[in-house]
Amino acid sequence: MHIVLAAKPDADQPWITDSVARLARQTAATVVVIAVDTVELERFSAAPRSVFVQGAREAVDTAVARLAEAGVVAEGVVLSGRPLQRIIDFADERQTDVIVVGASTRPAVAERLLGSVPLQLIEKASRPVLVVTRP
Repeated sequence: MHIVLAAKPDADQPWITDSVARLARQTAATVVVIAVDTVELERFSAAPRSVFVQGAREAVDTAVARLAEAGVVAEGVVLSGRPLQRIIDFADERQTDVIVVGASTRPAVAERLLGSVPLQLIEKASRPVLVVTRP
């Protein structure tokens, strides 16, 4: 089994990593933690790409370290671009069995106006999506 954990940059969500660790141990799965820097074109960005890449790298490193503490070896990858499409493309390239993502942390109004990556993943991904909510 192959699991992709889509970590949200700048969000500490250890319950998602703990859920992936349990699932990986139960299924002897391989795990890849990804985070997307959300910068499509740097010239239109509010800050240099490096700032966003650093946030994504920190999210990946934190999740990989937490998985290691739980006895699960994981690879970490930082991607650039739109999160939804990059997650779907990466999962397809790696022939992932399941994509694990945290529930949206946006307020309901913002979610309605701006959308929700977890909900869009459920709608558009060709692979199963497991959305983990905050306990």
